[in-house]
Amino acid sequence: MDGNFLLIAVLLATLLGLVAMAFAGPSPDKAQKRRMELIRGRHGDSTEAMMEARMRKVISNRPIKPEASILVSLVPNPENLAKRIRMTGKKWTVSQYMTAAATIFLLICALLMLRGFPPLFAILLGMAAGLGLPHMWVGRLIAKRINQFNAKFPDALELLTRGLRSGLPIGETLGVVSNEIPGPVGEEFKLITERIKIGKTMDQALQETADRLGTPEFQFFVISLAIQRETGGNLAETLSNLATVLRQRAQMKLKIRAMSSESKASAYIIGCLPFLVFGLICYINYQYMSPFFTPDPAGIFGLSTMQIIGIGGMCWMGIGAFIMAQMINFEI
Repeated sequence: MDGNFLLIAVLLATLLGLVAMAFAGPSPDKAQKRRMELIRGRHGDSTEAMMEARMRKVISNRPIKPEASILVSLVPNPENLAKRIRMTGKKWTVSQYMTAAATIFLLICALLMLRGFPPLFAILLGMAAGLGLPHMWVGRLIAKRINQFNAKFPDALELLTRGLRSGLPIGETLGVVSNEIPGPVGEEFKLITERIKIGKTMDQALQETADRLGTPEFQFFVISLAIQRETGGNLAETLSNLATVLRQRAQMKLKIRAMSSESKASAYIIGCLPFLVFGLICYINYQYMSPFFTPDPAGIFGLSTMQIIGIGGMCWMGIGAFIMAQMINFEI
């Protein structure tokens, strides 16, 4: 019986992973990052870049509190997790993240076991919730902060343009932006000015911010400054043109979001409603849904007819979600 539950759980986890990958799409971010790295390599000092990478690695490997070392050791790549947490703009640590995940896992397991669910099913569902909910919440905070940054970033570029045209050096204009633009833009530019004050070059300070934000808009800004310093030209005019391009890019994203909103809403409703109804019925009256969890020795692989129908239905739902995700996936 436990083997059948495990098989069902593995199939469900695989299908959910495929649905998540389908909604994520091919994601042009990796291709954009590769292009950015190639351009940066032509206009940067490779030795300094290597030294900065080593410094960031040393800083990220700071000692962890003993009480949280066991939880953190369960993370396959804590550096990537720490980077994601820094991208939220919050002063959270990896140990706090893992503590929250463990708390969610224990609460879900205890709640399901008290309602009479099988222990294996409760543990698997608790693990899925403990790993998935914090990851989704951090991703939501990252997306929200990046959207806020991109919305105000063209205003910051225009303020930089006005400062340069009035005769101020680039260092002072960065300080003006940090004081005048609220939200994530002001916070990031304040960190840039602070790094410059403690002795780092402008390229190093800008690149650290670009690595943490991970947004193409700021990468365009960093590359524009690097190219302008080597080739010369009117920096104010370059930043003004960049601000115009970023505004047009944001407008195009809004148009695409409006055009694809109906398809997204349909996909979310159709994809989530069966699982929500199934979960509510199981929680309210588990005995009514117990045949779904009861194996049939005479069935295929020991699965009952209801279980086979459920797995087949989820496969078709995954295919539909993949097709709808491809229909609304656009690269700008």
